[in-house]
Amino acid sequence: MAKKKIKARKTSTHKLRNVRITPKALLSNRHVKSLKQESDRKRTIMEKFVDIMTNSFGSNLFLSLNIVWFVVWITINVGLVPGVKPFDPYPFGFLTMTVSLEAIVLSIIVLISQNRSARLADLREELNLQVDTITEREITKLINMQILMMKKHGFDIKKDPDLEKMMEPLDTSNLKEKLADQLQAS
Repeated sequence: MAKKKIKARKTSTHKLRNVRITPKALLSNRHVKSLKQESDRKRTIMEKFVDIMTNSFGSNLFLSLNIVWFVVWITINVGLVPGVKPFDPYPFGFLTMTVSLEAIVLSIIVLISQNRSARLADLREELNLQVDTITEREITKLINMQILMMKKHGFDIKKDPDLEKMMEPLDTSNLKEKLADQLQAS
């Protein structure tokens, strides 16, 4: 009985040798580094500076400091502080210019940070697509292996119309065309 099992395994293995399976190392967590960590490691000095600034400007502390700054500025310049001469009287032209320049600098810093985040998101999306494609091939292969085993044990699989579709590799070019058509229509 044990000899029959060994022989069956050898036959099954032999039939599967012609199929190319993606190496497991490609999908192993040990080999796929965190894209975020890798991206952070490769940042330029300017990108590091922008990240620090974005984290600082996006805080409650920064908001509070701005509010305090504006209140103090306006309070001094409307003459409410005795002994302090207003240096930017109403309509606060210098304050307006300062706030405008701050807004420009903050906008640019946020845009730089968003561009970096978008590049990272694109990399993640590409990686997900590659992993999904590999997974789809592997699942299709597993279905084909299961069908071989079912046929070997006498199961009739011709009664399942969905099974034949599942045995076929995914046609990604057809999907790309449909997505492109949908994007053009919208």
